[in-house]
Amino acid sequence: MKDLSNKNVIHVKNGKIEYLQFRKLLEYKDVLQHAYILGIDKTYRTSRINEEISQEEKNDSIKNYEDFCTKVGMNYTNLITTFQAHTDNVMTVNENEQFNLEKYPVDGICTNVKNNILATVNADCILLIFFDPIKKVIANTHSGWRGTLQRISVKTVDKMINEYGCNANDIICCICPSIRKCHFEVEQDVKDKFVEEFKDISNLEDMIEETVLNKKWNIDTVYINKILLEKEGLKRENIIDSGICSVCNCDIIHSYRIEGKGNGLNTAIIELI
Repeated sequence: MKDLSNKNVIHVKNGKIEYLQFRKLLEYKDVLQHAYILGIDKTYRTSRINEEISQEEKNDSIKNYEDFCTKVGMNYTNLITTFQAHTDNVMTVNENEQFNLEKYPVDGICTNVKNNILATVNADCILLIFFDPIKKVIANTHSGWRGTLQRISVKTVDKMINEYGCNANDIICCICPSIRKCHFEVEQDVKDKFVEEFKDISNLEDMIEETVLNKKWNIDTVYINKILLEKEGLKRENIIDSGICSVCNCDIIHSYRIEGKGNGLNTAIIELI
């Protein structure tokens, strides 16, 4: 399998399990564990948006989570997964609330409770993991293009500030592999939504590029999230991008654009220890 290591992430190969870790977050490995799990031979789907999944598929995903957690020394029973539905809902998980959130449409979760393992999944959508090293607060957020339009990354930061007293200047945000501008091609209806929603961004034209041949548009949703987070008060140096496109690396990362319906999912997990 290829090596995706770069200046911001390292590619760890631990037996048959491979994952990425952010170099910045590894500076806090005494209080924090995290990973973005690679591979298209496994999936981490414990629920499916608006559809039922087979018990066999759910069992396989649960076993995959359990295998990974065991391998890296996490307690699988503390895993918290969500029913992602492209909302802007961000939920806090407090003491004695270690439960499965799949009954509720939630796309962002945050906590200051040790050993709660927060998990989100993607196949092209953006996953953002947050850490405040001062207040010892973490968050994990799924932001597809609909979530980006709803500014869920900003709402996650707001939740950390309002619920836990975090300061935006202290928060680190790491952006996991996702579809990038090179492959996120949309029709005019979606392009128009972005133009309307983000008219407050002065250099939006740098993030939306028309394709000459087929009158479609490529949008840089990662860049948009970076701008939103910086405007919210995060330091530019604390917004850490993996720089990895899921479509360009579909041999190692699940991509809905490539796999279509029935696609697999990769997962990002983060835990205070």
